[in-house]
Amino acid sequence: MLKNAYLNEKPEKELLKSRLKEQEDLLFVNQNKIKDNKLPVVVLIEGWGTAGKGTLIGNVINNIDPRFYKVATFDMPTDLEKRKPFLCRYFEALPEAGKFRFYNTGWMNEIVMSRLDGSMPNSLYEKRIASIRRFERQLTDNGYLVLKFFMHITEEEQKKRIENLKDHIDTKWRVSEGDVWQNKHYKACEKIFEKYLEDTDTSSAPWYIIDAKSEKWAELQVLERMNEGIDIALQNHSLAVPLLQNTFPLVKMPKLADIPLDGKELSDEEYKEKLDKLQERLSELHNRLYRKRVPLIIAYEGWDAAGKGGNIKRIAEALDPRGYEVHPIASPEPHEKARHYLWRFWTRLPKDGHVAIFDRTWYGRVMVERIEGFCSENDWKRAYNEINEFEKELDDWGAVIIKFWVQIDKDTQLARFTDRQNTPEKQW
Repeated sequence: MLKNAYLNEKPEKELLKSRLKEQEDLLFVNQNKIKDNKLPVVVLIEGWGTAGKGTLIGNVINNIDPRFYKVATFDMPTDLEKRKPFLCRYFEALPEAGKFRFYNTGWMNEIVMSRLDGSMPNSLYEKRIASIRRFERQLTDNGYLVLKFFMHITEEEQKKRIENLKDHIDTKWRVSEGDVWQNKHYKACEKIFEKYLEDTDTSSAPWYIIDAKSEKWAELQVLERMNEGIDIALQNHSLAVPLLQNTFPLVKMPKLADIPLDGKELSDEEYKEKLDKLQERLSELHNRLYRKRVPLIIAYEGWDAAGKGGNIKRIAEALDPRGYEVHPIASPEPHEKARHYLWRFWTRLPKDGHVAIFDRTWYGRVMVERIEGFCSENDWKRAYNEINEFEKELDDWGAVIIKFWVQIDKDTQLARFTDRQNTPEKQW
């Protein structure tokens, strides 16, 4: 794929200048269309060291109102970031609808650097590639425009740039050990880059290979692809995405109406005795989870007034308060609605060894949001597969996921609603 960078011939100086001005003006116009149509745009800039990624981003964003973009720069994950799922920090950085987010390197860099230093075996590489393809597909399925650019320069050009930067006291700091190592092992790096680009080049999120030998020529190539992508995305923005066939093995569950609810009561004495023992056991397990760095996610769904809050309180009593967090999930806030619906759950995931308790979950997409018309039919139908994919990411990360549905009959629910109405401290 890297050879594709040289398929287009660089125009003469004056023509390059006029085309660049035309594309810069067009991007300035397109930013308003993006805002008006609430189109979120992800721009991933990857490439060789010294290829000019930062300079390119700086040139491009000069044509956009600063209120409508942000730039996220990613190095290799810190020790703290390693305690979250691989995709977590990239999901957290997603833009709101109607805005740009420029990723100054991202998930590609993390993968290829791990391959080059030998820390990522083939099995983990294949798992990461599958995660990335799902991640990018979920974004485009949910209305994101994903633009991926790889800044390509030759081995000779990279060596020349490294030497030029190192020759000046004010610029030699810009040359990292990684840049020098990369140039010394250019062929090996090129092979790893090619493999990754081929494995993640999809119709919905293709790679654009940019000839980065000239700063202005690189900018023109990127702007042309950006404006073209924006135009196509705006034309297709209202089209429904084809639904994928479910490939996850599902466990057959009984219908809620068939679950017997009679004869399940405990006496106060029996309840207290069992509760004390189980809370003591849970406290022991919490310590073990922390020691082994295993994340625990407890997810609640169920009828209103079913007792989820009281249930969570009993669990929390057994946990070390330094190692858990309860997340009350209500209707999404405006900044949450402006992003992928799973964003507000990705941003609430615990560190490994910690516990996250959700009193409502991502299943709201296929229940309350579906019932009350907060999302389209295509959205909630697609969400079944996306939820399974989300939970697979959590499972691959090593999380223990425990999901509870709290069931009551309609007479019990009515009685509890009536009790709430007559109890001032419960009326909130």
